[in-house]
Amino acid sequence: MLGDIQDNKGRGEAAWQWPSIHPEGRKFGLIAAVICLVAALFAWETIAWPMAGLTLCILAFFRDPVRVVPQGGGLIIAPADGLVSLIREVEPPRELQVEDGSGSPRLGGAPVTRISIFMSVFDVHINRAPIGGTVRRVVYIPGKFLNADLDKASEENERQHLLIEGADGTVIGFTQIAGLVARRIVPFVKPGDIIAAGQRIGLIRFGSRVDVYLPAGTDAKVILGQKIIAGETILAQLGQQQQLEGSPL
Repeated sequence: MLGDIQDNKGRGEAAWQWPSIHPEGRKFGLIAAVICLVAALFAWETIAWPMAGLTLCILAFFRDPVRVVPQGGGLIIAPADGLVSLIREVEPPRELQVEDGSGSPRLGGAPVTRISIFMSVFDVHINRAPIGGTVRRVVYIPGKFLNADLDKASEENERQHLLIEGADGTVIGFTQIAGLVARRIVPFVKPGDIIAAGQRIGLIRFGSRVDVYLPAGTDAKVILGQKIIAGETILAQLGQQQQLEGSPL
């Protein structure tokens, strides 16, 4: 079935392992752990226990598990963990429509399908590339910090647009949106970078949302309310090419 991961006997599935902690989170975890240790040494239990809990929460939030990325022609992979909160026809963001003077491709103004993925504070917050190719645009827009699950967050919240062009000319746009709690978008890529599908490309701290703008004629493979996994769930497909084995990232 489309999206299934094959067994690991020569099929590319990664053996389970404890997830690592992303470097962006290690400094926060270290600070909390040091405060916890100092409080424990002085028997300040009212500080030590809450800080111990905070340390564990920070480590859980910044966990960075290995993901097995489906391989195959025309596959668009989920860029974020979370729930599919919106699926609708919209015009792409203006920043991904207009010429930017660099000669890079753009989405144009025709309506496209937007799939919105809401990430709670309990989800993994590492974002991954939906397709392999070249990063053509990275556009940061300052804004508000409304609840990321609201539709208007796409236009009013602090956000970062990315445009990726695949080797076959497919152009995918997606947007990282800061939320009520999330106040920092951290990019890992820049224009001109060549990336693989499922590669880590950024994170949003402490709860947020990602919008994906699918090319015209794309067959969406998810439904409203579905729980999806970044780097593993097949979000959509260009045509009906057969899926091949997975590749751990």
